[in-house]
Amino acid sequence: MTKIKICGIKTVKDALAAMEAGADLIGFNFYPKSPRYIDVGTCRNIMSVMRKHGHVTYVGVFVNASVEEVYATIETCGLSLAQLHGDETPEMLSALNGKAFKAFRGIPSDIIGYERNDAPALLVDAAVKDVYGGSGVTADWSAAAELAKKYPLLLAGGLTPENVADAVRQVKPWGVDVASGVESAPGEKDAAKMSAFVKAVKQTIDDGR
Repeated sequence: MTKIKICGIKTVKDALAAMEAGADLIGFNFYPKSPRYIDVGTCRNIMSVMRKHGHVTYVGVFVNASVEEVYATIETCGLSLAQLHGDETPEMLSALNGKAFKAFRGIPSDIIGYERNDAPALLVDAAVKDVYGGSGVTADWSAAAELAKKYPLLLAGGLTPENVADAVRQVKPWGVDVASGVESAPGEKDAAKMSAFVKAVKQTIDDGR
């Protein structure tokens, strides 16, 4: 069953809509330069509501933050995992004791030291200069498919309700990650697009990929 992560949530309304649509993971972006940036206090307030509404996995997205900052944010907000989307080292990943996975912009030539035993093992996004996710550019699916044979891979990069079925068929990832592809404007989620995205993924699964 392909997992679905909806990332860049900024409001309770969008978080509830993502959950209602059928997301397995919900992501909050703590990178200040992102149009989907959320501060810790706002995320904590959203999480205080979300804990009453069933269980999904909550992920914090960080770009070159310190181990201390990542730990503190996870603890304060009650998140499950950290997605490290910058230039973090294997040592930093190790210091987070299984609570984090590495996101790569482009296909990594070597992931030694970045392996994670649990799923997702890693995330593959499109390679866009100076952009840390949410670019709307499609990743290299053929190369990602080779990685997905070896690791429980989370595929990001330019996914939409229109192309995600093809992505799932070609890459066969552990999960798919969407941000800009289900928005009406940067940082504003569209409930209908989120539902359509989830439906497209589940339809692909029903069709046996």
